[in-house]
Parts: sequence; structure tokens; C-alpha cells
Amino acid sequence: MNYSIILLFSFHVITILSMSFFVISLRTGLLPSDPCTHQQPDPQKLRPDQMTVLINGYSVHRLPLLHSIAATYAAASSVSAVIILWSNPTTPPYLLTNLTSSAAPITVLRQPSSSLNLRFYPQQTITTRAVLIADDDVQPDPDSINFAFNVWRSNPDRVIGPFVRSHGYDLTNKSWMYTMDHDKYSIVLTKLMVLSSNYLYKYTCNAQYTQLKLEVEKRNNCEDILMNFVVANEVNKGPILVGTKRGVRDWGDARNEGEGREEREVGLSSRKGEHRKRRGECIGEFHRLMGKMPLRYGYGKVMDDIGEQGLCEKGGKLVFCDRQSFK
Repeated sequence: MNYSIILLFSFHVITILSMSFFVISLRTGLLPSDPCTHQQPDPQKLRPDQMTVLINGYSVHRLPLLHSIAATYAAASSVSAVIILWSNPTTPPYLLTNLTSSAAPITVLRQPSSSLNLRFYPQQTITTRAVLIADDDVQPDPDSINFAFNVWRSNPDRVIGPFVRSHGYDLTNKSWMYTMDHDKYSIVLTKLMVLSSNYLYKYTCNAQYTQLKLEVEKRNNCEDILMNFVVANEVNKGPILVGTKRGVRDWGDARNEGEGREEREVGLSSRKGEHRKRRGECIGEFHRLMGKMPLRYGYGKVMDDIGEQGLCEKGGKLVFCDRQSFK
């Protein structure tokens, strides 16, 4: 089966190359017709057995990594399609033509701006009940992708993911905090977030969140926190933390050592010191604008298997005893 790479400039379509087994679509300019003026898709007509992956991309330095990450998602059995939301309008189109796959189709949508709110824009090409929102520097394994989706299928009104944070209140300074607790959480990060595609419409089209989205624009930050506000406000429930099979490689984490400096320095979270303060300010402003605190805590972690936690020595190293074969 052959498909085409398509460029959309000012609504003119130019087919420039035919390729096999995958789709790459490069679009620029205005977004398609406003989804908020049309009837929302009937969830019963959306695919329940797979999800659509939305990867946000911006830096050309990360293109090789993005190529690998997109291919990993496309190879997962739970993924119907991968959409790369390219939010750097100045990138030459030819640089994006190698983002290909032989599995699930990959589409590159060139955003008209770098607005973080566009990460949650309800694309008309989404045909699944679930979407997975992802960063361009986080690479899970296919088993962990499939497991997160299966947990979502059992909890379709919740936000699911392996990266979580928490909100709290500083009684001394009388301000909201963005933090990490060891026993509870209330925010799933967009490093890898699975949720109902219905929430994309809630985020984008509900007038209740208009002023909050303006704060995201102003700060160029906190769209993930706002989505957690939206979901918690709709269902009055906290998110669900899921474990991973072999861990998730986070290339953009500032705690990484060695190679990959460019990947680490691109992300917003690499700005040390002020990061948590700014995120706490977002929580406080969202609370003020909504007039309430909708975030709810979740507890514990859903795992795909339960193994023995005892450690045994093998080859001079400590390993989990149930992973050691005794002779």
C-alpha cells in the first residue's frame, strides 16, 4: 500500500513523494475548522481497542530521538496512529520528512504556533476513544505503552501515567506548591499521559477554562497541570499511577549524566531553581481563577506483575531473587 507525503500551504495541496506503509502529512498555517463549532464525535463510534499518540515536538536537535520514539509508539499493538505535533513554525519542511515507520501510520502536523495549549487540540484525525499525550524526549517500551492503555480501559474517566507530581499548600507562605510526595499524587505529567479523547474537547472548548488557558499562554508552561485540573473538575477523582515493565527512558531529565546534553537543555523543566516555584504559581492562579481546588489525590501504583522483592547476590551484584536462576 502506498501513501503520500503531503504539504498544505495556504490550503493548497502538493504531493511531493510516494512511500510505502506509512503516512507523513506536513501542514502549516491555520488550524482546520474549529472543532468547538461542530458536534463532538460519538464515543461509541470511536475505536475502543487502540489509542492515538500525540507527541509534541519543537527542537530540531531532538529529531533523531523523535524518530526513534515515534517508531517505538507505532510498534505498540495498542497504538492506532501516531501524530507528531510540530510546534516550531520556523523548521524547514524537509527536515521532517524522515519521521517514518513501518507499523502504525505516523502523521506530522505543523502547528501554526508554539502554543502549549495546542497539545490538547482535538484533531479531526483522532478516531480512538483514548489518546496518549507524550513528550519528544521520553521513550517507553511497547509493553509499558500497552499496559498503560489497558489500565485506562478499566478507568476511562481517569488520567493514567507513570510520571506524577503533587500539589500542596504552604501554610507559612499561604501559597500553593508543586511538589513530589512519596505516598500520594494529583498530577500526571505529559511525559506520558493517557486519557479520554473527550477531555481534549473539554480543555479546548469549555468556556470555563478560557482564562486558565490564557495563563498557559502567558507563562508558556503548565498545560499539563491545567489538564489535570480539567479532568479532576469533571469527575472529582484523582489520577492513576502505573508502573512500567522496563522503565521509561527520560532523555530530558536534568539529572541525566554523560551524553545527551542537548536533549536535556531544550526542555522547560531543565530550568533549575525556579521550575517548581513557577509551577506552584500556576496551581495558585488556576485555583484563583476557578474559585476552587478540583485536584484530587491518588494513592499507590498499578503494576503489571508482582515479583519477589528479596535481593540475592549473583556475580558480585545484588539482584531480585526471583530473577536469579539457581543451579
